[in-house]
Amino acid sequence: MTDMVYGAVPERGGEPILPKWWRTLDKWSMSCVLILFGIGLLLGLAASPPLAARNGFDPFHYVQRQTFFGGLAIVAMLLTSMMSPTLVRRLAVLGFLGAFVSLALLPVFGTDFGKGAVRWYSLGFASVQPSEFLKPGFMVVAAWLFAAAQEINGPPGRLWSFSLCMAIVLMLVMQPDFGQACLVLFGWGVMYFVAGAPMLLLVLMAGVVVLGGMVAYSNSEHFARRIDGFLNPDVDPTTQLGYATNAIREGGLFGVGVGEGQVKWSLPDAHTDFIIAVAAEEYGLVLVLIIIALYASIVVRSLLRLMRERDMFIRLAGTGLACTFGVQAMINMGVAVRLLPAKGMTLPFVSYGGSSLIAGGIAVGMLLCFTRSRPQGELGDLLRGRG
Repeated sequence: MTDMVYGAVPERGGEPILPKWWRTLDKWSMSCVLILFGIGLLLGLAASPPLAARNGFDPFHYVQRQTFFGGLAIVAMLLTSMMSPTLVRRLAVLGFLGAFVSLALLPVFGTDFGKGAVRWYSLGFASVQPSEFLKPGFMVVAAWLFAAAQEINGPPGRLWSFSLCMAIVLMLVMQPDFGQACLVLFGWGVMYFVAGAPMLLLVLMAGVVVLGGMVAYSNSEHFARRIDGFLNPDVDPTTQLGYATNAIREGGLFGVGVGEGQVKWSLPDAHTDFIIAVAAEEYGLVLVLIIIALYASIVVRSLLRLMRERDMFIRLAGTGLACTFGVQAMINMGVAVRLLPAKGMTLPFVSYGGSSLIAGGIAVGMLLCFTRSRPQGELGDLLRGRG
């Protein structure tokens, strides 16, 4: 009955990969991603020339690099979306293991680029942030463990996934990178909730997170400084938050005009963490609402399609990826308007950043793979001619 209500797409024997992929793909979500990338290039043209001038590069140096890395991200997204869920799971496990080891070795071989947090590997021509690649891999691995735990005589997948989550969170906190740690913990919690976690246990976990935040505030100067800055009712106009707040206020409804914004000359991270401030100043609230609508469309459409999915692994992995994607965007924009403490987190597909773009392409490719239309259960067998 479920399949008769929602519909199931029949598998056509011997159908080529590309027509089958295009027929079953969530084209609206993919279109939203491409539009976000286009908006990112548009904002990069405005935000990055001042930084390029300060660093002695050509005016559009960062835009060219964003185009290159964005092209790789789109190729990764398309290729991943064409794979089967089983192949995605296998590759995700390998990618997760590599990223996990890389994250563990950061204190030894990593660098902070003068930002106070050891999060990157410097390759000379570029840098790599392992935590960006770890997130999609962990979501898939955790979903696999959750699904396996529900099988008869299955492994203790919930305990194993929780142990992995705590290990990752601990390594991220040590960098320190509290934003990514919260994002990983949130993604795991969402999947655990969908998998049927007891509400009492979730409440206890929320209490542990609050307690952990209090401990971090007492023992980490980096964390305490950001919380104090967020709680302070007076914003220093010479800080990044002060510049961003003023830019959003000046932008109004329709913005000050293309190329007329001033915040890009003051913010060192105008092309990354605070790209939404550039959008608000030059294009106004209208463009910001469009960006929010694009992110919301991807998340909502993905969750609606996953509601039809019977395979527990696909449902959990897709939910974790979709919610993590949406919450990361929400955190980035929330920081810019002082709804959240500063996190140092990029806006997916809009902010500049090689690691974030490519990892985001892989994550969305996985999500598009999991949300592709496919036959469900017995009705699918009937439509394939097996009934």
